[in-house]
Amino acid sequence: MTKLELGPADYFAQNFDQARVLLLACGALAREIVDLIEVNQWRKFDIQCLPAKWHNTPHFIVPALREKIRAYKANYKSIFVLYGDCGTGGQLDAMLAEEGVERLRGPHCYAFFSGNESFAKTEPEDFTSFYLTDYLARHFDKLMWQGLGLDKHPELRDDYFRHYTKVIYLAQTKDAELEEKAKVAATKLGLDYEYRFTGYGELKSDLEHRTGE
Repeated sequence: MTKLELGPADYFAQNFDQARVLLLACGALAREIVDLIEVNQWRKFDIQCLPAKWHNTPHFIVPALREKIRAYKANYKSIFVLYGDCGTGGQLDAMLAEEGVERLRGPHCYAFFSGNESFAKTEPEDFTSFYLTDYLARHFDKLMWQGLGLDKHPELRDDYFRHYTKVIYLAQTKDAELEEKAKVAATKLGLDYEYRFTGYGELKSDLEHRTGE
């Protein structure tokens, strides 16, 4: 099996095939992407995932993606990047334009899971909301509570979240355990809670558009 050496989230064909599409994705989307590929039996995709934790250090994202694009462009029919801007301040889109590679539509995962048009309509009233996805609900304690040092210094909660009013859980799957985790996260943060089932939103439709099947 051909490996691109990125770890267990990667999902590859047995050999490079110039009829295939390489997906370069944020690790926070790995489970959803693999689920969509398997459920829909899409056969033309390979996946390589970059570390999800790079959302906290977005200056790593653009050079790493450029390196992978240049390393593997000749081996694939096309490359599709599954990232929003993700804190790169427009640098991601500038690099992709230079390399001739497209990415998922939308500024971030909250928008494309919700549907970009729908998210834009509700964004003004949701301006003081903190969003969770399935991934963030599943890993809230590690990524947010511990990651921000709130486990040791809960008094920092007001510094980080004083301007937020509620947690909105944008759920990709109907999972009672994850919903409970999201409610607990809202309680820990001292915020109101709202549940919205989005499914896979435009992640699914944008991938479907590129299957060629």
